[in-house]
Amino acid sequence: MVFAGVEVHSFGDKKKEKNSSFLAGLKNKRDKRHPRSQSPESHSELVDTIRAQMQISEAMDAFVRQRLAEFASRRACGQIDVPQILLGLLNGIVNSNFLNEKSYTQWKKRQANILEESLTCTNCIMDEQQTVGISLAKIRNAEEWDFMMSPSERAEVLLAIRQVALVLSSVPGHFGIPGETYYWSACYHLNIRLYEKLLFSVFDILEEGQLIEEADEIFSIIKLTWSILGITQKLHDALYGWVLFQQFVQTEEAPLLDHATKEVKKVLYAEDTDGNEERYMNSLLCSTSSSGSEMRLDLIQAIFTSMSLWCDSKLQDYHLHFSQKSRFFARVMTMALAVGMYNLGESGEIKLTNSDNLSKIAARKVRTCIERSVEAASRRVADTIDLGSKIDRAHPLALLASELRLIAERELTVFSPVLHHWCPEAGMVSAIWLHRFYGERLEPFLKRVTSLSEDVRLVLHGADALERSLIELYSSTCEENGLDYSFTQEFDHYQISIIARPIILDWVIAQHARILEWTGRAFNLEDWGPLSYQQKQAASAVEVFRIIEETVDQFFGLNLLMDITHLQALLSILFHTLDAYLLNVVSQLVEKHHLYPYAPPLTRYKETTFPIIKKKMVECVPLEEEVNNKLNELTISKLCIRLNTLQYIQKQITTLEDGIRRSWASVRRSEDRRWCKYSVYSWVLGTCN
Repeated sequence: MVFAGVEVHSFGDKKKEKNSSFLAGLKNKRDKRHPRSQSPESHSELVDTIRAQMQISEAMDAFVRQRLAEFASRRACGQIDVPQILLGLLNGIVNSNFLNEKSYTQWKKRQANILEESLTCTNCIMDEQQTVGISLAKIRNAEEWDFMMSPSERAEVLLAIRQVALVLSSVPGHFGIPGETYYWSACYHLNIRLYEKLLFSVFDILEEGQLIEEADEIFSIIKLTWSILGITQKLHDALYGWVLFQQFVQTEEAPLLDHATKEVKKVLYAEDTDGNEERYMNSLLCSTSSSGSEMRLDLIQAIFTSMSLWCDSKLQDYHLHFSQKSRFFARVMTMALAVGMYNLGESGEIKLTNSDNLSKIAARKVRTCIERSVEAASRRVADTIDLGSKIDRAHPLALLASELRLIAERELTVFSPVLHHWCPEAGMVSAIWLHRFYGERLEPFLKRVTSLSEDVRLVLHGADALERSLIELYSSTCEENGLDYSFTQEFDHYQISIIARPIILDWVIAQHARILEWTGRAFNLEDWGPLSYQQKQAASAVEVFRIIEETVDQFFGLNLLMDITHLQALLSILFHTLDAYLLNVVSQLVEKHHLYPYAPPLTRYKETTFPIIKKKMVECVPLEEEVNNKLNELTISKLCIRLNTLQYIQKQITTLEDGIRRSWASVRRSEDRRWCKYSVYSWVLGTCN
């Protein structure tokens, strides 16, 4: 049943399309499952499940069982091997057993191919190899085998092959293992492929990422083939782990990788086998290639190396492969360290080092993965940043800083918590690498900065935000490991503050002329009428504070490193702006004695020192034209508007002070927070007084 109607192939081959009616029938059977007892009926159900899992039709299964029963009845006691089973099937199965000619031809060619691989070997003499080759050619030739040859002639062809097979079956095993046959070593490539096919039958063909409920029972059946296929417990664990691993790669079902890791650890921590079995497993050589070089490994080494190569290919760019599949990351890293590292020894042989037992080697392996993955992610971002800058119309360095910051955040939240179990300094490694990578590109830009353009502002802000994120990543690692924050030793800090200080100051000074111009324009348009029935202040005062608040928002919206010098420059501008406005308001007023009315005529005399002297009449001095014009403009309503405006200015200064204090506290470092108590209100009003 194992060899009949089933195509032997490696796992990498594409599976054939499943027949919908066949799968529907299988699903109906699965839905009716119930606990199975140890009865003949339950055994039959188990065998039927295996047949369904291996996608063998009931008709094929029926006549194959019949032919195998006939073969068993004719055979005397002794060891059964693959060639004998195949010859028995070829002798009893004919064209009429199949639904169509094509199915029969394909089945017959598969049997011939397996026979050829089993019987063509170095132990055969030339005549025997020629006999096998000629006989198999006749079997493959459909016209000759099915139509031209008589049953007796076909029997003679099979007899010629059987005689060669009997000679090989009589050859003793090479390693003295009980039950060992010649085919264990000579045909191990075929045996392994057949056994893999059997192991794949434990995966549900309706849900390929799941093991079927009867998996343990199927394993008990599969174990019966060990003596034929040359499988030992250690080989079984290695092959089952390999099958689980391949199924995980295809389906991405995380539990399969957990099971595969358990099987790998069984192999690693298995008790030492006897010398004969160890020599047998070492003789099962495989060829594999890595980095363009051919390697010869024993089977278990080849399996572990293949797993290691796949894991390394993913882990050395884990930002690409696990950013959206973080649940796999720890599992793949565990598997990578379980199968160990492969390296060439001095004599050219492959040596696998078990990293679980060598923490230093594991830490070095993880560190290499971190460096290569961060480098790959950074260069991938850098390669696409020019296109992104054209689309977003932003400076490439600003976009690069933003993307690298995302990488740093993923390191902090996703990857470092996993990696620090094997490499405690994982976060430090990635932080230092990212800092150096961006710094090499930032330095030439900083040397060309002369003024605070929009590009300069974005780049400086992005660089500062990136550095803060990297310091957070670095410091979190230090906290976990109880280390000092030696940033100065590891980080060559970006010269952002040195570059930003003078150009921010230049920008603030440049705002002075603009604000004064707009303030003067607003005052010249003022007619000292109320804004509305509810708002009795002048429109020019509202406009002045709008300009001031806009300037303050722009100042703190720079999002750059600032010090007290910048704040003082800003406050100086605000003072001069309000001072200029208040001076303009005052310039339209007159001295208060001009506001008093003239005394009545009877009392319009100057006082005298001596009462007896006649009083001199007061001389009426005419008002200057400018004063007279001002008095004409100073109606009671306009004077009230001016008073309301001064009160409005006083309230707005308090609000402005609170806003500046909050904004200043948010942008300053902890050592400069004492400046948050600086009183804008006191300074401005004190200066006005």
